[in-house]
Amino acid sequence: MSVLDDLKMIHDRDKQDALGVAEKQWQQLEHRFNVPKQTNQITEVVYAGMGGSPLGAELYKTWPGANVPFEIVRDYSIPSYVGPSTLFIAASYSGNTEETVSALHAALAKKAQIVVMSSGGELEKIAKEQSLIYLQLPVITQPRYGALYLLKAQAEIMEAFGLAGPEIVAELEKEAEVLKEVTAQFRPDVKTQDNPAKTMALELAGSSPVIYASRQFRSVAYKWKISFNENAKNVAWWNEYPEFNHNEFLGWTSHPIDKPYKIIDLRSSLDHPQVIKRFEVSDRMLSGKRPAARVVQLQGQTVLRQMLYGMAYGDFVSLYVALLNGLDPSPVDIITKLKAALKDG
Repeated sequence: MSVLDDLKMIHDRDKQDALGVAEKQWQQLEHRFNVPKQTNQITEVVYAGMGGSPLGAELYKTWPGANVPFEIVRDYSIPSYVGPSTLFIAASYSGNTEETVSALHAALAKKAQIVVMSSGGELEKIAKEQSLIYLQLPVITQPRYGALYLLKAQAEIMEAFGLAGPEIVAELEKEAEVLKEVTAQFRPDVKTQDNPAKTMALELAGSSPVIYASRQFRSVAYKWKISFNENAKNVAWWNEYPEFNHNEFLGWTSHPIDKPYKIIDLRSSLDHPQVIKRFEVSDRMLSGKRPAARVVQLQGQTVLRQMLYGMAYGDFVSLYVALLNGLDPSPVDIITKLKAALKDG
């Protein structure tokens, strides 16, 4: 029996039931935030958030994309162009992320049109004091597990501000049942021989994953990287094609094959034909210089469906690697300690 088919071991190590949360992520697409309609003109969107909190914005930029400039800020400061016609979104699951609180104060000074998202904390306090639009995020064990809440909220915000039609929210809700079916194949009670996530986790254990995708699916590769970092406590990297071929591609040519890396290619039938070719040619040309790529073929007939499939797959793989590492996937103790140390300064 595969170690990952030992349900008692899984239960003992996964103390906060991260696998259960991953299995139920489809429900997040059905949640409604009921953002009030707005009539003021918007010329650009700036989204401030750190860690897992910008995942919804990253995913939205993949699908369906924005019809105005859309920048994600991971810092204390905000762009100089922010002003009264800027839609500024401040997101922090805890509501206490110091960089995001700082960015929100800067946006208030610039008189931007502001939406705040959190499950409480300082952001909620500021939003209520300043009479800002406030979206209460459902409580969840870790922000990275709430990516689809954040995506759904982003879609509703864009619709409310006239930057997207109602069909975007409707399509997300329609995908919930499809995602439910997709994640069923990754569940702990599905044996390793029939479970692609368990199979890949066993192949990746003890190595550092390097994840590649096209620019179209860069947000999914980024999500895989975050999941390996925070779930499995593994160092991981990501990059995108075709940019990879203009720099990092050469970096692999001097690395012996026995380096502790595993390559994961997130490939899509919806990518540009030349990008599809670049994946194949690059892997062939680097044969013997780096480990052969493990190919994840994104499933589905649309960008949204492939995006959701890729995210679910990566979540379960990283959670199973965490269990193989002998770890509870949920806690991020050292990040909590860092935040405390910075506050104590």
